Amino acid sequence: MKVLIIGGGNMGRTFAQSFLTAHIIRPNSLTILEKHPDTIELLRSRNLGTIVDEPGDFIKDIDLIVLAVKPQNTEQLYPTIKPFLKKDQIILSIMAGVTLDTIENALNCAKIVRAMPNLPAQVGMGMTAFTAREALTRNELIEVQNLLSTTGRAIYFEKEEMIDAATAVSGSGPAYVFYFMKSMIAGAMKLGFSESQAELLVWQTFTGAIYLHNKNPLTCDEWIKRVSSKGGTTEAAIKVFEANSIEHNIQNGIRAAFDRAEELGKR
Repeated sequence: MKVLIIGGGNMGRTFAQSFLTAHIIRPNSLTILEKHPDTIELLRSRNLGTIVDEPGDFIKDIDLIVLAVKPQNTEQLYPTIKPFLKKDQIILSIMAGVTLDTIENALNCAKIVRAMPNLPAQVGMGMTAFTAREALTRNELIEVQNLLSTTGRAIYFEKEEMIDAATAVSGSGPAYVFYFMKSMIAGAMKLGFSESQAELLVWQTFTGAIYLHNKNPLTCDEWIKRVSSKGGTTEAAIKVFEANSIEHNIQNGIRAAFDRAEELGKR
């Protein structure tokens, strides 16, 4: 399979490196289209396939095209690549908020995949939600999922609106985790720990908790009960969280992210 990634920024580089590291794509089958000289130099220094700075006839030989540019740059991008596209090519968009209809109308193509990766994809621990047009065959969907899975885990949804929902949960989710960690670090420092001590305590606690959860089939509620004891320290903290509706507020935050994702998608 010949792959073209349009956009050599963080996510474009992430996917390029992941494809090559997983040996799903060979370097001579990967092309990256990037206009910025500094980024081009960086891409070439990492030996990430063939680097070009302008669209051309080579696009006609590509099997799968990854759109990894910022959504606000699409108006300039679409007209430059449209003349070189063919009906049987797969378009994989990882642009936040850009709908299947928008891409189809702009590029007059049928085989479109819309994916929402998150930041941990950069270290091979990403969560990517994706959906696709019916024009893709089952084998093509499997190929796309294999490509996306090189950056972590990938899950397919038939309904496109679930991509906005995934954006609110897994796409924005790492920021929620960092927000909670930041609050815990600040709380630890108020108890007298230095910043480095507080960071170590919190980082390792999160890492250990996730590892523990992945190794055992218990639910979050069951884990909370295992950590808590009646009248103990954990119970005291949980009672404060519940009194301040922390769980409810987190759910409201996720809903707000979802509403915003839908709003952006309609523009």
